[in-house]
Amino acid sequence: MLDIGYALSTRFPDPPAIDYRAADVKALRYDLFCGDVYLADTEADRELSTAWGWVPVLDFAWALCGIVEELGHDPRGGRGPVRAELDFTESTDRLRFERHTRWVSVVADWARPGTPELTVPYGELRRESRDFLHDLLADLVDLHEDLAENPNVWQLQARFPRIRR
Repeated sequence: MLDIGYALSTRFPDPPAIDYRAADVKALRYDLFCGDVYLADTEADRELSTAWGWVPVLDFAWALCGIVEELGHDPRGGRGPVRAELDFTESTDRLRFERHTRWVSVVADWARPGTPELTVPYGELRRESRDFLHDLLADLVDLHEDLAENPNVWQLQARFPRIRR
């Protein structure tokens, strides 16, 4: 089973005077909500996680949902793997995704050599990435109520709705 999670950093707090109601896409994606993220296969006891403290967590969730959708569109009609990368803005490190029919392999550039890749069913990755995004937004709204009134957040939620099980 796939688990996607995060921890917000106390070392990189949000700017004190931010108006969450009016924060633009750039601020939401790159300037706010820094911390660390992880993807874990709880059955195989494997995890890919950052330990940098500065990863824009909302951007990670946003980008992950976009990448999973990209993996769902095979321009070659199933005649080979579909690949995508998630890069971290302040680093050259990337998460690399490779979809083979129903399975997606995930590898982190920063992982030690020999670290096994995560391999998860595509449908589970899609569902869990959407759940992660919505759960994260709910947590952030609990911390900053005005964020619930931000039209960019509404558009994000509409673009990547939860997937019914």
